[in-house]
Amino acid sequence: MTLHFEKFPTVLGAEVTGVALRDLTDPETLARLRAGMDEHAVLVFRDQALDSEQQLAFAQRFDGTLHSKTSVAVLGKNRFGNEALTDISNVGADGEILSADNRLRMSTISNRLWHTDASFQNPPGRYSMLSAHVVPPVRADTEFADMRAAYDALEEATRASLEGLQVFHSIAYSREVMGFEFSVQEKEQLQGAVHPLVRTLPRSGRRSLYLASHASHIVGMPVPEGRLILRDLSEHATQPQFVYRHEWRVHDFVIWDNRTTMHRARPFDDKKYRRELRRTTTLDLPLPA
Repeated sequence: MTLHFEKFPTVLGAEVTGVALRDLTDPETLARLRAGMDEHAVLVFRDQALDSEQQLAFAQRFDGTLHSKTSVAVLGKNRFGNEALTDISNVGADGEILSADNRLRMSTISNRLWHTDASFQNPPGRYSMLSAHVVPPVRADTEFADMRAAYDALEEATRASLEGLQVFHSIAYSREVMGFEFSVQEKEQLQGAVHPLVRTLPRSGRRSLYLASHASHIVGMPVPEGRLILRDLSEHATQPQFVYRHEWRVHDFVIWDNRTTMHRARPFDDKKYRRELRRTTTLDLPLPA
């Protein structure tokens, strides 16, 4: 079967067929997938039954170094035994659905805010890869917003006003907005990071906004003024014409580019239905020449 990209009827996203990711080692095919990421920003693969080790191995083959300094890691031990495999689920180490007041649930419910994985680290995240193992019998979708298209749609004067601005990203900030607080010791492990508000993608040369719920303030600007700019840009970027909504199936494998997208989980009754996904994220290290 030949590798094929079927573009979605949205500004971003494509379904990919003709490849089994767990067996993929061919450099040419991997390069075609990376080129597909540059074009579509979100790639959806169906019927990819990868176990934890296969997912970790593929992520490293695809893009190298994995992100492991997650906020989940400071809250407790990873039930998979590897902090590079993030547990995106509503169950605990005992396999039972987390209670409403569980600290892990109270923190990760903030994933329903628009966010960009690992923007609070330096280097930040580049590609995230999410594998669906258990999907509830109700809709529990994930939405993705195209930050390239959102940037292109800004007025020229607005684009010019954003040049050179730097933003401080903090997961402690985004969690506190939702009423969750890390301890002093936990905060020490989550110091935050500064990144440009507008980024240029190395291979495609496209410009993209880089912000989301972790974006606390614009460096060197009064906090209220900077936060209003960030809020206005987020509202602009998440208009329906910039968004793809993914309806999960068991064994879906979705890859997205954190440099060019924001994403958020949509709510479902997570106190009743199980949902288990596993995420790997690569670090945005310099690309080979």
